[in-house]
Amino acid sequence: MSSQTPAADPLRRRTVSGRTVMAWRILSVIALLAMGAIHLYLVVDGVGGLLGTLFVLNAVGALVLAIAVLVLHGPLLSLATVLSLVFMVGTLLALVLALTVGLFGIHEVVSGKLVTTTLVLESVGAVILAVTVALVRRSVPAR
Repeated sequence: MSSQTPAADPLRRRTVSGRTVMAWRILSVIALLAMGAIHLYLVVDGVGGLLGTLFVLNAVGALVLAIAVLVLHGPLLSLATVLSLVFMVGTLLALVLALTVGLFGIHEVVSGKLVTTTLVLESVGAVILAVTVALVRRSVPAR
């Protein structure tokens, strides 16, 4: 018989409260909407062409994923959070590429409009979404 109590077992899977998961889901939604809002603002402010089209698609994608993270449950919520994380990291990577080697012939500078804000927001958003993915996957019952 083991002398360890179940709570002391480090390998035991700990459950996550619904409130904790919902709080992280709301933070994720805020991060996604803020990212989309920045891209939409830049389009309204005059970014056009291919980049403007991609920014509008980014804003629409962020809105769709934010709604999914907020309303879905179970395995679909797990999928929505993973897709949101991939979306946020992909958007951050696109900005980093535009800042370094260029992307689609576009070269961005750190002093550009909202570039620093976007770098910080998308970095923090990626961390928030990574935590949300872990919490949601832990809270979704295994099949």
